[in-house]
Amino acid sequence: MDLITVSRFAEQHGLSERTVRNWCAAGKMEGAFLVGKTWNIPADAPLPGKQKKRVSPLLKRLREEKEGRVNGGIYHRTQIDLTYSSNHIEGSRLTHEQTRYIFETDTIGITDGSANVDDIIETTNHFRCIDFIIDRAEERLSESFVKEIHRILKTGTSASRKPWFNVGDYKKLPNEVGGNETCPPEEVHARMKALFADYNAKRDKTLEDIIDLHQRFEVIHPFQDGNGRVGRLVLFKECLSNGIVPLIITEDLKLFYYRGLREWGHVNGYLTDTCLTAQDSYKKLLDYFKIKY
Repeated sequence: MDLITVSRFAEQHGLSERTVRNWCAAGKMEGAFLVGKTWNIPADAPLPGKQKKRVSPLLKRLREEKEGRVNGGIYHRTQIDLTYSSNHIEGSRLTHEQTRYIFETDTIGITDGSANVDDIIETTNHFRCIDFIIDRAEERLSESFVKEIHRILKTGTSASRKPWFNVGDYKKLPNEVGGNETCPPEEVHARMKALFADYNAKRDKTLEDIIDLHQRFEVIHPFQDGNGRVGRLVLFKECLSNGIVPLIITEDLKLFYYRGLREWGHVNGYLTDTCLTAQDSYKKLLDYFKIKY
C-alpha cells in the first residue's frame, strides 16, 4: 500500500492541508495513521463520505499481470503496443519487434544498422511510465502527477543533460508544435492549474471529457519536449480510472489524430472518430483476452 503525506493528498484533491488534517484527527480518513506527529494516508483513500471507484476488470487484470510478471497477456501487449506507437509517432526509429525484444529481454538485440540511444532510453522509460499509470490510475490528476510522468520519461536522455531542459518540470523556453504557437512558459502553471481544476470538477467523466482534456493539454504544451507521449499516457490513465475502454493511437491514425487535435472546438467529430476507431481496436484485444468492458 502506497502512503502519502497530508500535503500530497491535499494537492491531489484540491483541498487545504488543514481540512485533511482535521479529517485524519477525527478518524474520517480511511487507513490514515500517525507516525510521531506526521499523518500517513493511503494514496487511494477515498474522501470522507465517498466510496472508492470500482476497479474495472481491465485495470484489475493489468495490475495482476504486472505484479505476477505474466507474459503474453493484456499487460504484456499493452506495454509493447502503447510504447511502440506513442514513441513512433514522435519519430522513434525502433521497430515494433525491437520494442518487443527490449521489453521481453531487457536487452537491445539490434543486429542490423544502428539505433539512437535516446530511442532506447525513452522506450525503457516509457515502460516504467505505463507501470506508473497502472499503479496510480485512480489518483486525481494534478500538476505533480504529470510532472512525474515527464520525469520518468525523459530521465537519462540527451535532452536531460541540457541546462535549459527541465526534466520533470515545465518548459523554460517558448516552443511550437506543427508550426503553431503554444502557451508561453510564464503562463503554463496558471493554465495547467485551471485545466485540472476544470476537469476534476466533472463528476462522471465521459470519453469526450477525457479527449477534451487531452486536446487542451497538447495546446498548452507544458513541457519542453515529450508532451505528446505524456498526454497520451494521461489519456490512457484517465480511461482506466473512469472505467472507459482505453485507446492507443497507432501510426495509421497519426494524420487523422493531428487533424483532430487541430480542429477540436470547430469540428470535434474528427478527433472523436479517431479515438473511437482506436478504442475499437483495443476492444478487440479485450475480446481476445476475454476481459469484460
